[in-house]
Amino acid sequence: MEPLQDLWQMLSAVVDIAIVSYVFYKLLMLIRGTRAIQLIQGIVIIVLAWVMSSLLNLRTLEWLMSQAFTYGVLVIMIIFQPELRRALEQLGRGRFFMRTNTQRENELLAVAEACYKAAVHMSQRRIGALMVLERKIGLNDIIETGTRLEAKLSAELLINLFTPLTPLHDGAVIIRDGVIMAAGCYLPLSESPFIDKDLGTRHRAAVGVSEVADCLCVVVSEETGQISLVSDGVLERNVAGEELFQRLREALLPNPKKVRSFRPKREQNSDG
Repeated sequence: MEPLQDLWQMLSAVVDIAIVSYVFYKLLMLIRGTRAIQLIQGIVIIVLAWVMSSLLNLRTLEWLMSQAFTYGVLVIMIIFQPELRRALEQLGRGRFFMRTNTQRENELLAVAEACYKAAVHMSQRRIGALMVLERKIGLNDIIETGTRLEAKLSAELLINLFTPLTPLHDGAVIIRDGVIMAAGCYLPLSESPFIDKDLGTRHRAAVGVSEVADCLCVVVSEETGQISLVSDGVLERNVAGEELFQRLREALLPNPKKVRSFRPKREQNSDG
């Protein structure tokens, strides 16, 4: 019986570690690219300070750190309230532990379609726009330069944000996982000498941010209405119509072959 008990204890320990690891992984995915990462770094610094104060016998500092730990749980709950709320919402919808590839693909397809519809609409009316789609590398520093929105992505909202003379029409919109994180953001300008001199600040900013991150940028020229795609520091001009949607889909989806039957709704010109 002892070998069986040892085997059972070993399996229980493995399952226990696997479940805890998965929960921590999901929590990290929830706070990835948010300000919570910076707060976690601050907590790590406090823990290191407490360890060093104990090793070096710094009584006053050790007392301060112990007080921080005493009330730390309440403080963490207050600080991470948005992230905890998201986790509980996903747990209630059954999405915390289960998220199929099909769900992820549908979300990315919705992002591609919203950006496609908004870009075509603004191109027809020569409304300047700069949409930045965040991928693996977070754009928190750039988000902080604009007005934080954290609003659900839609073509209608994008069009309203870039409508001339509105408060947030100037600057870039940052999109993360189907959410408009911020608008009116300032991007680093590219210093590349190979950018066409006819292109303005909007295009140079799109190239600049794509040089420092793996994001995808959609630019609509205010002067010509031409749509450009920018990725990895490379600018492609005059990407229009359904080709724009196809390029967005291929850039966002890990395996676009699985969803080739999907077609975006065509943009209707209300001007007739």
